[in-house]
Amino acid sequence: MRSIGLVALTLAVLAAGCGKADERQWMKVNERYTTEEFKRDYAQCSKGGKLDENCMRGRGWVTVTTSKVEPKNPYPDRPQQGAPQHRRY
Repeated sequence: MRSIGLVALTLAVLAAGCGKADERQWMKVNERYTTEEFKRDYAQCSKGGKLDENCMRGRGWVTVTTSKVEPKNPYPDRPQQGAPQHRRY
């Protein structure tokens, strides 16, 4: 019975560790900070395993990496959707 509980616990820990990690990088602009300050703020702004971006920004942190990449236009001779259309006279 104990071995079943141990196996279940091990599987739960492994499944929790396989979640997608937040790979954004954060920094404070024009301000010195330590790794301990970042870890403290990150932990205090994380609730339920999800980071509250507004909380981090409220503490002076800004993201270094972007979370969205603009897709490349596969048809350079045609304007991208949403691009302004030019009239030809």
